[in-house]
Amino acid sequence: MEAEAEARLLLQEARESIEAARSYRRELRHRLGGLQQARQQIRESATLTRDVLEQHFNDLKGTLKKLLDERLMSLLQEVDAIEQESIKPLDECQKLIEHGVSTADDLLQEGESAVHGDVGQQNEKLCNFTKKALHIQLDSLPEVPSLVDVPCLSAQLDDCLLTILKNEIFRHGTVASRPPVQLEEFVEKPGGILVRWCKVDDDFVPQDYRLQYRKSTASHFEDVYVGSETEFIVLHIDPNVDYQFRVCARGDGRQEWSPWSVPQIGRTTLVPHEWTTGLEGYSLSSRRNIALRNDSQSCGVLYSKAPTYFCGQTLTFRIETVGQPDRRDSLGVCVEQQNGYDSLQRDKAVCISTNGAVFVNGKEMTNQLPAVTSGSTVTFDMEVVQLGPSSNEGGNFKLRVTISSNNREVVFDWVLDQCCVSLYFGCSFSYPGWKVLVF
Repeated sequence: MEAEAEARLLLQEARESIEAARSYRRELRHRLGGLQQARQQIRESATLTRDVLEQHFNDLKGTLKKLLDERLMSLLQEVDAIEQESIKPLDECQKLIEHGVSTADDLLQEGESAVHGDVGQQNEKLCNFTKKALHIQLDSLPEVPSLVDVPCLSAQLDDCLLTILKNEIFRHGTVASRPPVQLEEFVEKPGGILVRWCKVDDDFVPQDYRLQYRKSTASHFEDVYVGSETEFIVLHIDPNVDYQFRVCARGDGRQEWSPWSVPQIGRTTLVPHEWTTGLEGYSLSSRRNIALRNDSQSCGVLYSKAPTYFCGQTLTFRIETVGQPDRRDSLGVCVEQQNGYDSLQRDKAVCISTNGAVFVNGKEMTNQLPAVTSGSTVTFDMEVVQLGPSSNEGGNFKLRVTISSNNREVVFDWVLDQCCVSLYFGCSFSYPGWKVLVF
């Protein structure tokens, strides 16, 4: 018996060792896959970085050559203009001198003819020659500028430009082994994803961030947020579809953006919140997550299409535009849809009015929040606290409710006669102009 027991124990230990070896092998293979992904990321990012650098510096070469050619052409044109402007008066002076030489030649010929001519006509020729010589004013000569008075062109080329360019070029561009910011967390939201990121370079001082996303099947990223916050809720996300996200940052006082973070996949399994269609007093957006109180005289409570708000989540209303407030206005959640009411200020509902009053089961609380304005966000957070012996026996339950608005909040317990982990949401406005987004 002892031998059998020992054999069984050894067999059990062997089986456990085999299972441990299998688990160890699976973990090693998993880590090997992680190493291969890391190696692939390094190689792909290095190849992409080489392509970007080569393209950028080729573009710089082309641009610099174009700028240098344009500057050279401008200077040559300036030389041409100075040359033409300076030569023109010299040309005019040369014509005047040449004309004087020609006149002097003619006068000399005439004078020599008069001196050596026929004696009978000599007096008359000499008289005419003398008069002509006096008329020409042989003592008047055109002024020729000295060399120091005429332009002497030269090119002034400052060699420090090469030093400046050299220093700027050697400082131009950097290669980063890691981006200064990385994606940190994805939180599922109904029809959206809350994306959080963080700085991973202690020496980097961010001024603002830039978040992009795309469907995994799309070829191009698109901007979804630019600002100084380190989280953002991306809406209009189709449930159960993979999206790629990436983030970069701009340093304080800089114009250029940092390298992109490593792209990561995010998805939500939660269907988007939607308002129910068909209520005459409200117009809805194409995605049915925005409701506008229209000019219709019909009034009533606009409910969600389904009880899509689950305890443990955050329900957010954002006021896009405001209209005339009324004490019956309401934004909140309820256990069930009840037609015939013009407000959520009723039993089995909690809500906030546009003036900041909080109502629980139709009764106004003493605590009050600030009045909502255009751009205000109102959030509801709830967690279940069981009072009865079992959640399946219909005992009393309470929900711990936190309503926040404009950096203030109220917390209270909402007692119900049944367990409700999913709730409807709703709104009611007495006057037109109110527009509210839910997410």
